[in-house]
Amino acid sequence: MPKNSFTFKQFTINQDRCAMKVCTDACILGASTDVENVNNILDIGTGTGLLSLMLAQRTNGQIDAVEVDEDAYQQAFMNVKESQFSEKIEVHHQRIQDFTTTETYDLIISNPPFYQQSLKSTDAKANKALHAVELSFDDLIDSVLRLLSVDGKFVVLLPPFEIEKLIKIAQKKGLYLSKKILIRHDESKPIFRVIATFLTQKVHNLEEKTLIIHKEDGKTYSNEFRDLLKDYYLIF
Repeated sequence: MPKNSFTFKQFTINQDRCAMKVCTDACILGASTDVENVNNILDIGTGTGLLSLMLAQRTNGQIDAVEVDEDAYQQAFMNVKESQFSEKIEVHHQRIQDFTTTETYDLIISNPPFYQQSLKSTDAKANKALHAVELSFDDLIDSVLRLLSVDGKFVVLLPPFEIEKLIKIAQKKGLYLSKKILIRHDESKPIFRVIATFLTQKVHNLEEKTLIIHKEDGKTYSNEFRDLLKDYYLIF
């Protein structure tokens, strides 16, 4: 894979100006998110535009992609502009806390800053992307509740410890967990990412599944992973 770009079957992600590069867990988020009966989508913290482009590939809905970082915004804007899905996606350069619209969204998706209170690196761009410099979990949930339709869903990717923090904050504010996808590198490895889906109504039965990326050898992709990414990855 070229360091500064990643080519999928139907679009290319240039990422030389972004701290957060294309990664496997983000691709799982984009490929696994249900877009059935979804007409309008909001991508919070779009980065390179990866999630917006992945969703645009399999929905006719309109997508608003919001990004606070100037370089990431410019990169996402060009990635979208140069793709075949440019008419479906509008990229906005602003904080989600300040983003306004005349309508609400059927689906809000986010791969947000992971770490709420932890040591930071000397890389300012990485700090903004990984740490809650611009977006706390409280701000994220408040923004989602403001912009999500009554019957809409919010889908988010976080490490296990952080997702538990977010679940507690969301529930207190009236957003309820309905589904979890637990992601492991292989059977012997611990869960390293969780994809959680939230609704505005309480659910009685939480849906939970595990996705294993690799087979026992730790190198060969699992059948489930291959099937999930087959419409995106050139190698499948």
